[in-house]
Amino acid sequence: MKHFKNITVIIIAVGALLALCAMGFNSTKHEIIRNIISNNKIVSDNLPSNPSSAFKEGEVLSYRLHYGFIEAGVAVLEVKPEVMDVSGRKVYHIVGNGFTKGTCDLLFKVRDRYETYLDKDAMVPWMFVRRVEEGGYKFNQDYLFNHYTKKVDVGGGEKFDVPAGVQDMLSSFYAARNLDFTNAKEGDIFSLASFIDKELWPLKIKFIGRETIVTDIGKFQTLKFRPIVQKGRVFKKEEDLNVWISDDKNHIPLRAQAKVLIGSIKLDITNVSNLANPSSKVN
Repeated sequence: MKHFKNITVIIIAVGALLALCAMGFNSTKHEIIRNIISNNKIVSDNLPSNPSSAFKEGEVLSYRLHYGFIEAGVAVLEVKPEVMDVSGRKVYHIVGNGFTKGTCDLLFKVRDRYETYLDKDAMVPWMFVRRVEEGGYKFNQDYLFNHYTKKVDVGGGEKFDVPAGVQDMLSSFYAARNLDFTNAKEGDIFSLASFIDKELWPLKIKFIGRETIVTDIGKFQTLKFRPIVQKGRVFKKEEDLNVWISDDKNHIPLRAQAKVLIGSIKLDITNVSNLANPSSKVN
């Protein structure tokens, strides 16, 4: 079951992600973000204004993951109900929970947690936290984003230059949902810049068309996208991953289906709550 290491890559390619269990916003993290904002906004406060219309505080999305015919895991993404005020900036705390279950949990145990602290108005992250436990392999990441100086501090004295509006692994999911697909035509490509594992990733998705699909929570009108992914690393071909999002202002990823080097993976929505807009659910 080594391909569970690639679950995160699959969700990122969607602009979505397997995210992990909630962790409180403690005073240390609050102070770190406060220092980044207060110490630099004197130099420049020209952050973009790009507030979200696709989601709001309190939203929860739950998913079921299948590896072939096996129900392999669960993923939950949550925008915490409290919007924080940090040095005059409103900040979302977004967390998630992803874990294997049943037989897959015995063969390749996954317990991952991701968090992002996302500026509500500018839609850029201030801090990214990653805690990974996959098949006995563990590692941590804590990235600090300074959008005034356009740098990311990854710890250990390492800093990287990044472009304006860069996203982290989890915030990419929400930034992608906030893109405008109103006039999308088949073949159109939408892109985001994301900083992942000390590298700048150009995340690109191609619009394929409109479809109606049936899910556990009902029938939906959807927009179908095909992320442009790296061949050979996880996928056989670029077209081996397809994603369906709700054709409404929420842009909820309802289904992701991928062929990997061995087998296939399918992610399906199982529950939604506290949406920002009416859904495209077909009565």
